[in-house]
Amino acid sequence: MRDRIYKMIASIFYIGYLPVAPGTLGSLAAIILYYFICYSAAIMTIVTLAVIILGFLTAGRVEKIFREKDPGEIVIDEFAGMLISLYRLPPTMGYVVTGFLLFRFFDIVKPKPISSLEKLKGSMGIMSDDIVAGVYANIILQVVYILNLLCRH
Repeated sequence: MRDRIYKMIASIFYIGYLPVAPGTLGSLAAIILYYFICYSAAIMTIVTLAVIILGFLTAGRVEKIFREKDPGEIVIDEFAGMLISLYRLPPTMGYVVTGFLLFRFFDIVKPKPISSLEKLKGSMGIMSDDIVAGVYANIILQVVYILNLLCRH
């Protein structure tokens, strides 16, 4: 029973079991949640931290269950990374689409140090590369957001 709960959480309610692009679908699922939580900084912070913590608690355990390094069914890492990408940004189509594209770019291309983080064992390796990919995307989007604000005034 415990293994089923870990799998459900790490796969974001079994999205990771879908046969096509589970990581991309996990990222898209995070966007849906983002639209519900983006209007409150406190709620967004709590939810994002909770997802990250749940990811660290479940991803490594599910990896052991599958006896496979970072199995595709685990998408909580993409889910967390996408939430980080959009953290404290306005819910406009431009920021959301750009955030999605930037996050997926960094997650797939894995520039340094993301590529070295992926090599870590267990939950640390599964979660940390996507967290950093999300941070990279968010930094770029925050700069764009600030520049947009400065240009308006």
